[in-house]
Amino acid sequence: MKIKGLFFLCIVMICSISLRAQDPATPIFPKLGKNDTIRVASTNDNGVMIPWMQLNDVSIYAARIWKSPAEQAAYNRLRYNVLKVMPYAMFAKRRYEQLEQDIARTPEKKEQKQLVKQCDKEIKDMFNREIKELTITQGQILTKLIDREVGRTTYDIIKQTKGGFAAFSYQIVARVVGHNLKSTYDPNEDRDIESIIRTSGFYQ
Repeated sequence: MKIKGLFFLCIVMICSISLRAQDPATPIFPKLGKNDTIRVASTNDNGVMIPWMQLNDVSIYAARIWKSPAEQAAYNRLRYNVLKVMPYAMFAKRRYEQLEQDIARTPEKKEQKQLVKQCDKEIKDMFNREIKELTITQGQILTKLIDREVGRTTYDIIKQTKGGFAAFSYQIVARVVGHNLKSTYDPNEDRDIESIIRTSGFYQ
């Protein structure tokens, strides 16, 4: 009797599993733990929640074909010069942003002038230590990159922090040695510089 009961119980379990497998409305999924859940954003589209996630931008660069060895050599020189001065442009960006934040938190004009003086000294120290060794071409690229990073020309920065006369005086000196503090950056016109920056690893 016990054997018949056990046999009957097995038949019932097999039938129930078979029926459940044939029912498309009750799919069998493995139980997921809390670490198996992927949380994503969703958008309600007429009552239907559509999950989505934002992917990182992917830049694709084709292999460049050079017209001549001279063109490739010129590009290599440009790359060397851009990589040489890019750290200075990024330093100028960080230092100028810090100066603007410090001035915004300092209501006293006297203290603001002191902050500007301190920033000016840091830049002069760096100039005397490193930037003065730059070539004319590297200096020209640097003024463009400062405009790219800061969003304003070197002339405008000097004018805002030290006044119009100082900016005018600096510009005269810069023009004598072949620089232009009013140089601006155009990603289309300076597309080779832009390509070098994008593939250099500065923004990884």
